[in-house]
Amino acid sequence: MIELKSTTEIDRMAVTGQFVGELLAELSGVAAVGVNLMDIEHHARRRIAERGAESCYWDYSPSFGRGPFRNVLCLSVNDAVLHGLPHDYVLRDGDLLSIDMAVTIDGWAADSALSFVVGTPDPADLTLIEATEVALEAGIAATQPGGRLGDVSAAIGEVAHSYGYRVNGEFGGHGIGRTMHEAPHVANSGRPGRGMKLTPGLTIAIEPWLCRSTDEIRVDDDGWTIRSADGSRTAHSEHTVAVTEAGPRVLTRRPTPAARADGPVAAAS
Repeated sequence: MIELKSTTEIDRMAVTGQFVGELLAELSGVAAVGVNLMDIEHHARRRIAERGAESCYWDYSPSFGRGPFRNVLCLSVNDAVLHGLPHDYVLRDGDLLSIDMAVTIDGWAADSALSFVVGTPDPADLTLIEATEVALEAGIAATQPGGRLGDVSAAIGEVAHSYGYRVNGEFGGHGIGRTMHEAPHVANSGRPGRGMKLTPGLTIAIEPWLCRSTDEIRVDDDGWTIRSADGSRTAHSEHTVAVTEAGPRVLTRRPTPAARADGPVAAAS
């Protein structure tokens, strides 16, 4: 069942989304060469507790994965792309890190992810990250009232293919609202004009993720961490988006570096 949200309820989700965006921006500054993944995880735990938020990941036990998940972040490094289990690992120069987080505040959820390189970047990694970010923006732009869910999926897939990447169909975006994972599934490739109608009040997490040279994946022995099957680098971008009469409303935009230093100024990706 898909629950359409009222304008007031979307506003409440936006409060959660603002916190998620701000914390992701903060965590991207915490991550650096020589920093342990568990330090990033514990930093996030403190911030979530201080805000009075609740992690959607803690004790999460889906049909995939080996639950319960006892962390508040997914931290995926290099060839890991989804559900990376935080562990004792010190970031090295050139590591590609993806951070994914979802929380609820006052009963309303928001979910977002970003990827970036720690230290000296490989240009190929930057292109891979760019592809996920451009695909995400294309998917957001396609989230128009009266359109179809396939429009969103097709827009994401078109960008991925234009960069020369293949798309895995096993994991994608999802509905979100009172819980982290709700209907519908939002595939990262599809056909325009197909699927459910995009009606104002629909809230979804759009999340393109890509592997550099494959669309096949494998799962670590930890039962959670998903990696590219061939060991190639990966990237992941995600925002929570509401369909409104005026068009898509992104609820998890992150502040720009200037906004983080001087107060709210503008929205970033």
